[in-house]
Order: sequence, then structure tokens, then C-alpha cells
Amino acid sequence: MYLLVMVLDDVSHLGDVLNAWTEAGVPGITILESTGVNRVLQRHMPEAAFAGFSQIFGGGRVGHHTILSVIGDLAVAEQAVAATEKVVGALNEPHTGIVFALPIAQVWGTLNKVVG
Repeated sequence: MYLLVMVLDDVSHLGDVLNAWTEAGVPGITILESTGVNRVLQRHMPEAAFAGFSQIFGGGRVGHHTILSVIGDLAVAEQAVAATEKVVGALNEPHTGIVFALPIAQVWGTLNKVVG
């Protein structure tokens, strides 16, 4: 089993990426709102003091979505990556995202029935 992780740069692609992963056979997807250090530092630069009201009150916040799923094998991950690139473009291009898979030693809970 593997933990499939994507940090999606452009959150406007979230729905399409989720559909692509589901069609690729990725089960039980979890989405977390996240942000990177560069975006946090950019918000605290002196120029940010002149931001519009939407940014001052949080509406202009720019972040990412981190997408997680436990999958049974790397073939599913490869299908998910191919489907993701159809949505966001080549992942080696800037401002698309990053996808990686980590081996999982053990899973407890009902998920074991899904991918085990």
C-alpha cells in the first residue's frame, strides 16, 4: 500500500483533479487546505500593506490543496498522475503541483478492506 499525495498549486483545478483521480481508481480521497512558505512570506512583505480590502480580510488568500489517498499499488498512482497532467499540464512545469507516493507499512481501520 502507498500514500498518494498531491500538492495542487492552482486550486481552481481541484474538482477536475478529484474527478480524474476517481476515474483513475483512487479511493477515499481527503483534501486539506494548505500553503507553502513562499506564499506566506509574500503575504507578509511590505507591499502587502497596500493590498486591497479582500486580501486584508482573508478573501484574497492564496494557497494550495493537499490531496491524500491510500492506494493499493503504484499502477494506480501512475494512472492518477497521467490523469492529473491532462488537467493541470505537465507536472514538471511551474505552478502545477507535485505528486508523490510513499510506502505504508500498516493500516488500521476500515480502509484496510478497501485497498488491502
